[in-house]
Amino acid sequence: MTSMTLTRAGTTRGVPTATLLAAGAAAGPLFLGLGLAQAFTRDGFDLSRQPLSLLSLGEHGWIQIANFVVSGLLALAGAAGFRQALRGGPAGTWGPALVAVLGVGLVVAGVLRADPSMGWPAGAPEGNPDTMSWHSYGHGVGAMLSFGALTVACLVFARRFGRAGALSSILVAAATVVVMAWPDQDSMSVRMVLGSALVFGWLTAVSLHTITERKH
Repeated sequence: MTSMTLTRAGTTRGVPTATLLAAGAAAGPLFLGLGLAQAFTRDGFDLSRQPLSLLSLGEHGWIQIANFVVSGLLALAGAAGFRQALRGGPAGTWGPALVAVLGVGLVVAGVLRADPSMGWPAGAPEGNPDTMSWHSYGHGVGAMLSFGALTVACLVFARRFGRAGALSSILVAAATVVVMAWPDQDSMSVRMVLGSALVFGWLTAVSLHTITERKH
């Protein structure tokens, strides 16, 4: 635990708290940016029906696997930054813990790949597979933990903000639930991207706000 010891300068030993928070802020832009870049450049991939998770399959699947894992590690760094920055204050316990669950979930979802489906990669079933492998179940659990934890984090962090900031956090959580739970299977892959953009955008904003807040 010596690497996580807080110093008088407001850093973990060797890594400034602001750097950890900046890493957390970068998790979402990296995950969505690299995921969408692949979705629009990999021949035959159709984002309207194939979720970003399926990019882990096929010839260049290692890129999306790395995307999941690196984004998860960045989120874990951000959680460490929140723990130091918010120690003893509102959301100081559960806020960082939920961001850490996001990070762990992303790593799990990256290491455990989904099964081929929805026509990806070439030769895969056009719909969902008849049976799911253990690693596909694990991938789903990791993804659910990630985005579920981050949605709850919106509500937990709302305690830290004034009326406008708290309302924004609550609205992001509510909008994410509506987008993800909308009963239309045909639009699921697109809605997953929209839901991810909402909560990851919120995480980036809160991470940067916390960095700025510490300077004053």
